[in-house]
Amino acid sequence: MQLNAQFPTRFIGNDPARIKAWAAAAEDLGFAMIEVPDHVYGASPRDGWMPNYPASEPFHETFVTLGFLAACTRTIGLSSGVLILPQRQTGVVAKQAAEADILSGGRLRLGIGVGWNHVEYEALDAEWKTRGAKQAEQIGVLRQLWSGELVTYQGKFHTLNEVNIMPPPARRSIPIWLGGSSDAVIKRAARLGDGWMPIMPPNEIGRAKLDQFRSHLKTFGRDPADAPVEIWLRADTMDPDAWGADAATWKSLGVDQVMLYPMFPTPDVETQIDILRRFKDVAG
Repeated sequence: MQLNAQFPTRFIGNDPARIKAWAAAAEDLGFAMIEVPDHVYGASPRDGWMPNYPASEPFHETFVTLGFLAACTRTIGLSSGVLILPQRQTGVVAKQAAEADILSGGRLRLGIGVGWNHVEYEALDAEWKTRGAKQAEQIGVLRQLWSGELVTYQGKFHTLNEVNIMPPPARRSIPIWLGGSSDAVIKRAARLGDGWMPIMPPNEIGRAKLDQFRSHLKTFGRDPADAPVEIWLRADTMDPDAWGADAATWKSLGVDQVMLYPMFPTPDVETQIDILRRFKDVAG
């Protein structure tokens, strides 16, 4: 089972040397991929709504960070984890992702989500209620734009008339994985995604959702081998034994990849690297 590393965007700080040291450690420890989280805005609580992260916690810009990581690593895969796609212009994302793929030598995976933060959507002048339908259309448009050919397309959210993205990605394509575990997202991932990357514990609900995804794949005539699954293991405390147990359970269920998702503060890069080492020890 492949082990991936989440870039500790909220706690790593702003020193490029620390970021480079963390990325080098992830690569040297044998992790297969680094995943960079995404948020444009922080927001304060309002009207009974509570954000998942305090507005004081930083999120490094996803594509700029991926470009930096491309320059200071050699072979490790790079991914957004997850980019909130419907609140962005599709053509701009196509351009940014293509460039990150070029600069990394074809190492990019685009992880996408629909998000949970309606305040962020409103601040970006993006429509919240149609985000699922827009994401589905965006996936097809991205793939067409990455071909390097002139694209003409008319949809609900896009009107393109003989436009292209140059230069195209190194592979003329970038894998698109969908994050999220709602029923609609699971079905969309099975229909359109190159993979699925939810946050789920290995309990009855998580197992049922995994079965649901695999059932949808069969409905759409897809081979599960062509749509791998990565599980994010949410960790609220420093408990390597629990991480290892969860990883082992998902492995027994045929999951292809896991990534530890620490939610607790990690005050320095040494601790962040130690977490990588401990996760590799118990899950590798």
